[in-house]
Amino acid sequence: MTDAQVGAPLPDMPDDFSSVLVIVAHPDDPEYGIGSAVAAWTRAGKRVGYLLASRGEAGIEGLDPAESAIVRTKEQEAACREVGVTSLVFLDEPDGRILATPQLRTKIAHEIRRFRPELVVLLNFQPTRGGRFFNSADHRNLGQAAVDGVADAGNEWIVPGARYDGVARIVEFGAEPTHRIDVTDGVEAAVASLTCHREYLAALSDEPVEEQARAQIDSTLTHEDGRAYLGFRVYG
Repeated sequence: MTDAQVGAPLPDMPDDFSSVLVIVAHPDDPEYGIGSAVAAWTRAGKRVGYLLASRGEAGIEGLDPAESAIVRTKEQEAACREVGVTSLVFLDEPDGRILATPQLRTKIAHEIRRFRPELVVLLNFQPTRGGRFFNSADHRNLGQAAVDGVADAGNEWIVPGARYDGVARIVEFGAEPTHRIDVTDGVEAAVASLTCHREYLAALSDEPVEEQARAQIDSTLTHEDGRAYLGFRVYG
């Protein structure tokens, strides 16, 4: 699909940042949507970190959660290497039971203060996906906790410690986009990154893992004049 087929091209997202923290609920969440952007950012010299609320231990049918957590952690570590991410932190919240508690907000605030991002990237935390399908509780709750955690990081009375209020923007992937970025040079790395989740993808479909990964990445992109773009909703 091209931008021209769905209306006028979106404006380019501002590129005036050097550090990015991606905050998501589970392993594979970054790879399903924003891996191409992450690869483009790291290739441009930007510092990118991943903060995952859980280890996705409830995500593979038929695999005991304790074993699944080990598998999915290793797959996520491999996926990070493909797109140049060197900071990966797990908060070890329970998969499928993530709640937007003050305790989770505080954990997120501490990680924001540690990593000091200028841009925070979230996945869709709206009630629905595309207005048709209900979004999962983990994604809704984690997104809200992350937004509040950004604010908490900037207030030493809510979370004791040195404040950090350097997050200039929060962007959301999977909601109605307001801006786009050129990810042409990051597409192949994104496919490779998602392919690292082999055991997870193999449990979802009999289709070859590589084909699943490419189809998923392709589904996120728009195209114009031979370039590939990824859309984000920009806040701030």
